[in-house]
Amino acid sequence: MAAIKALNSRAEVARAQAALAVNISAARGLQDVLRTNLGPKGTMKMLVSGAGDIKLTKDGNVLLHEMQIQHPTASLIAKVATAQDDVIGDGTTSNVLIIGELLKQADLYISEGLHPRIIAEGFEAAKIKALEVLEQVKVKKEMKREMLLAVARTSLRTKVHADLADVLTEAVVDSVLTIRRPGYPIDLFMVEIMEMKHKSETDTKLIRGLILDHGARHPDMKKRVEDAFILICNVSLEYEKTEVSSGFFYKTAEDKEKLVKAERKFIEDRVQKIIDLKDKVCAQSNKGFVVINQKGIDPFSLDALARHGIVALRRAKRRNMERLSLACGGMAVNSLEDLNVDCLGHAGLVYEYMLGEEKFTFIEDCVNPRSVTLLVKGPNKHTLTQIKDAIRDGLRAVKNAIEDGCVVPGAGAVEVAIAAALVRYKHSVKGRALLGVQAFADALLIIPKVLAQNSGYDLQETLVKVQAEHSESRQLVGIDLNSGEPMVAADAGVWDNYCVKKQLLHSCKLKKISASELSEFCQWLRRKYWGEWWRLFYEMLCYRLLMTRTNIKDSELKSDLEDLDSEYEDLALFILPMFSLLCIHKNDR
Repeated sequence: MAAIKALNSRAEVARAQAALAVNISAARGLQDVLRTNLGPKGTMKMLVSGAGDIKLTKDGNVLLHEMQIQHPTASLIAKVATAQDDVIGDGTTSNVLIIGELLKQADLYISEGLHPRIIAEGFEAAKIKALEVLEQVKVKKEMKREMLLAVARTSLRTKVHADLADVLTEAVVDSVLTIRRPGYPIDLFMVEIMEMKHKSETDTKLIRGLILDHGARHPDMKKRVEDAFILICNVSLEYEKTEVSSGFFYKTAEDKEKLVKAERKFIEDRVQKIIDLKDKVCAQSNKGFVVINQKGIDPFSLDALARHGIVALRRAKRRNMERLSLACGGMAVNSLEDLNVDCLGHAGLVYEYMLGEEKFTFIEDCVNPRSVTLLVKGPNKHTLTQIKDAIRDGLRAVKNAIEDGCVVPGAGAVEVAIAAALVRYKHSVKGRALLGVQAFADALLIIPKVLAQNSGYDLQETLVKVQAEHSESRQLVGIDLNSGEPMVAADAGVWDNYCVKKQLLHSCKLKKISASELSEFCQWLRRKYWGEWWRLFYEMLCYRLLMTRTNIKDSELKSDLEDLDSEYEDLALFILPMFSLLCIHKNDR
């Protein structure tokens, strides 16, 4: 303790029971914030930024990222929970709830004299047994579309209301199945999420192709093309300056005219190659021809292409160019020298859509696309943000189900089954560590309790019914949130990801042990350390201005700084180089 106090005499130090009380208070506070979010009947939270931006969400990951968490223990819990979302894509709220409840249960035994190390040993034994039970209750099934719809629906209904979740479910599952390739990992970056502030959120749909956020630049070009060939290129079709400094000298006006014609002919030859290819592939049919170029197309080239019935889009974004070849087929060309039919892709429909002053180009009905677009519609910005967050979680849920090859029943059924197994298992644990196993089992029941409470039912009565039904039927029984009665989750089609539950048991165990075993808690008085920031700023500025007018050296300035309060000394010496850069020195005048 003497060493810690020597660092800063004004530090706050909490030891033994006080340190544990601080940790439990932080975990319970974070749990109280997030517990109303859990489940389909959970409530929304409205987050308002300093600029007045509104965000409506009940996604635990979004809340933890947006909240300003100052307490170190609460911040650590938030990082553990958000790390699970980064790795798995779900389970953030459940993670926080279980961690808070584990610390609460541990506090009950520690207050009676049980050492935290004994609790930790019981937690470790309970975790191992819980993972064994999880392996037993998981259901291996062939991940067909119906099963994936059930998994996605279970995930999305916890993020948005039921009507919107049903719309998003099919779009999310179909998008993942479209980009899925046997023998290759699923790349969710091939699902682009495009937002459009228009109509209602239930108009969100899947586009089996691509949406570009710009349109054609010539008024005579067609606004709708069916059965179209797609040429994807990265070729300049406009006059460009040379990359090196160069000049051209001419003696007469005729020489200048020849130079201009030669430059123009260079571009016209490129345009003519595109026109010749179009005439070759579309001569015997009424198929359309669309050119999408990453570089520019000048007005003369646009006019020539329009006369031949070619729709041309210029300055497409690079990310769209990469997706175009995956969605439409063909390949992107960087030169028109070897242009042939094999370079072309195909789309069933290409049309331009105007929303206010913005133009969008839809490329739809592609054959076997490996990249698709989810078009998110909504009346306002915060609705679009909420839907995008829900879609990301839904995509991860479908991907996890496919990669795991198995699922587990939801609606709190897994937690009830694991808790019951731990109660039977604790009798085989020797010593006082069985109290830790009991605490673990009681903590897992926070999930069905909160699900019932958020649905408006009495949590004790509902939990007793579910536990009684589970013990009698030996089936995985969850809570029917519409009636409050027990139900067989598998028959109701409520499925959760196996990897989410597994990661949940691993991550919450590590955090609860570290928090319960913490014996000392030392916190720097940041409010005092930073509270006089502007006074320090003023003093430092005065010192530096004084140094520019006299011959005071840095060593003399540092000795003067020692007269400041000791709590500001390190900060002042840290800021000193920054003020050296901002102020004018006498020698630089």
